[in-house]
Amino acid sequence: MLLNLKGIFKWVQTGGARTFLLRDINLTVEEGGFISIMGPSGSGKSTLLNVIGMLDEFDEGEFLFLEEPVHQLKEKQRAALYKQYIGFVFQAYHLIDELTVYENIETPLIYQGIKKAERKALVADMLDRFNIVGKKDLFPTQLSGGQQQLVGIARALIGKPKLLLADEPTGNLNSSQGEEIMNLFRQLNKEGVTIIQVTHSEKNASHGQRIINLLDGRIE
Repeated sequence: MLLNLKGIFKWVQTGGARTFLLRDINLTVEEGGFISIMGPSGSGKSTLLNVIGMLDEFDEGEFLFLEEPVHQLKEKQRAALYKQYIGFVFQAYHLIDELTVYENIETPLIYQGIKKAERKALVADMLDRFNIVGKKDLFPTQLSGGQQQLVGIARALIGKPKLLLADEPTGNLNSSQGEEIMNLFRQLNKEGVTIIQVTHSEKNASHGQRIINLLDGRIE
């Protein structure tokens, strides 16, 4: 088992009232799974993804990740888990405009303290895999949306995460670029990467093995 959420609640306190973002979420994800999370805007999809990715804290419940009790860990321990095992792909790409494609992909390895020669080899592999060798010295603003998203995925994968989290990964792409990203996800999943994606698209969701529908912060 990769992760297990038990009775997760998250709320914001406004005055004397609690507004619930997540209510009583119970979810088990096995290694090698591919899960799509769907639901209307404001249903808590991104919040749930951020809780799973340890970017957001929650108010109640238990979260086990590779048997580690995330709810009991200090921030530094959580960050170490996240850096080692989780890759994130965002709708808005989140690339660093001042860095080249090469440097963007390399960034997580620098955080992981990997030596320069090894970084060079790993980045070269990624550039090759995604057919973006010719783009390595360009800056994000010189790329199309589809190319920027490929760079974002390459950056998320370079640390060899066990879990890839994707928040509307094709939201800014045209349909053929979106299809390319989904085919890539299927391939990665076949290679053993566990994927959890948030999507509005029925078509994208159908690539997963399992669809979870959220409504008002609850799993339906």
